[in-house]
Amino acid sequence: MQLRENNLRKLPERRFDVLVIGGGINGAAAAAALSGKGVGVALVDRGDFAGSTSMHSSNLVWGGIKYMESGDFALVRKLCRSRNHLIKSYPSSVQEIRFLTTINRGFRHHPLVPWAGTWLYWLMGNAFTRPPHYLRPAALKAREPIIDVDSAVGGFEYSDAYLHDNDARFVFNFVRGALDFGTVAANYVECLEARREEGGWVTRARDVMTGATFAIRSRVLINAAGPWVDTLNRRCGQSTEHHHVFSKGIHLIVPRLTASRRVLAFFADDGRLFFVIPMGPRTCIGTTDTRVEAPEVEATEEDIRFVLDNINKRLALSKPLDEGDIIATRCGVRPLAVRPSGGDDRDFLNLSRKHAIDLDRARAHLSIFGGKLTDCLNVGEEVVEAVQGLGIEVPYPGQRWYGEPDASVREAFLHQARLMDLDALTDEHASEPLSQRLWRRYGAQAIEMLETIRQDERQAEVLIEGTEYLRVELEQARRREMVTRLEDFLRRRSKVSLVVPEETIRRSPGLREACEILFGEAAERRLAEYLEGAPEARREKRVEEGG
Repeated sequence: MQLRENNLRKLPERRFDVLVIGGGINGAAAAAALSGKGVGVALVDRGDFAGSTSMHSSNLVWGGIKYMESGDFALVRKLCRSRNHLIKSYPSSVQEIRFLTTINRGFRHHPLVPWAGTWLYWLMGNAFTRPPHYLRPAALKAREPIIDVDSAVGGFEYSDAYLHDNDARFVFNFVRGALDFGTVAANYVECLEARREEGGWVTRARDVMTGATFAIRSRVLINAAGPWVDTLNRRCGQSTEHHHVFSKGIHLIVPRLTASRRVLAFFADDGRLFFVIPMGPRTCIGTTDTRVEAPEVEATEEDIRFVLDNINKRLALSKPLDEGDIIATRCGVRPLAVRPSGGDDRDFLNLSRKHAIDLDRARAHLSIFGGKLTDCLNVGEEVVEAVQGLGIEVPYPGQRWYGEPDASVREAFLHQARLMDLDALTDEHASEPLSQRLWRRYGAQAIEMLETIRQDERQAEVLIEGTEYLRVELEQARRREMVTRLEDFLRRRSKVSLVVPEETIRRSPGLREACEILFGEAAERRLAEYLEGAPEARREKRVEEGG
């Protein structure tokens, strides 16, 4: 908590070049890009970082092959190039994965049509990934025995990419990078109002944890509040060219259905695309694409039944999946950027997933609408260009602000790990060697963690039953990751609450010790906060705070 408290003191004391409101992927990338190039940045979020849309994605980093059907080839080309860039920049976190797509009888196209589309998709991505293949039903079954091919007429295999850890962790690493570059960031800080005065913006903010209010002064204001961009703009008296409409998506986390490391893709009864995605020891199934009027959503019985019914029709499971198999549910909205002139009247499923940045030069105000995690590096660079155009000095315009440390740092870490035989300490149930996992999650900071383990091997022990998270990782989270509530660690800095049943977490004898490490004297209060009430009550509370 000390990092957050220190930053809370700094927020009203300085005048920043830029204040970014919203710590999802757009805000985190914007803050990292600006501060990485030498701009003075503050970043706040009224909930936790990555606390809304950015923690409810499919964990896929893809060029959007389905957007080809609506003819949005420019977006597909751009997203494919962005995907390739992320794979090269984050080789430990963003990795190529094969998609196995099944076409059943009655589909709107012969399977050769989408197969031809995969070749175009591959070429639009500069042939960066492995090439696609057409598959007859027998070949589909041979590659993945759990697919029910009785109604299949063919299929194809192609490549995209996915996040090895979860989306929220990936987003937080941008926040962590921004902090390392000098950004003053704090979660659970709500923007109450903002007004433009001579020379800049004055934003009145409230510490959600204590209720204390204070002012943050900045020359430029960036609204990156995700689904709540329009709400915040109304609060600040800001008009924009774009606004949001919302698409609700849900995913169900169930026990691992197949040991193969590939994504299974199907078309639902209504023609919508949905996936079976590997998630460590679990499988993620989704998603829906349903228009809703507001960003506050939850998974309904109808949503859950839709996903279960469609997946049970397409997989040859020994026992059909039912609600008792669901370990966790992810439910959020995709904010889609539209213009008032006709944007709402088009086919909703064909609305573009492009991001849009509305710039008000006179008021030095930016609003970031829509977007996809795949496009995050482009968002960061575009924000820097826009801020520079407002007269803000960018001292290091060519500075690289993203990506894993270079190969020499990684080799130094792995050399030390080999010398101390770190991988011998890997838990028997772990999905990968300990050295790989620590490097992927923490990069250069993992070198310091090696010394901690060297001094005390207990630091390499798993603390919470059924997880792969160690004591040393909790110490790291306490010092450097601004964990304010237990849910922040369990759901966003890690994926514990996605892959471990809640009842198992609550019963874990290590949960109390985890709280003691994370929160010190406040451990009992934070543990009680997590344990009290039903999961549904906590979910509603997160919705009220998120964004």
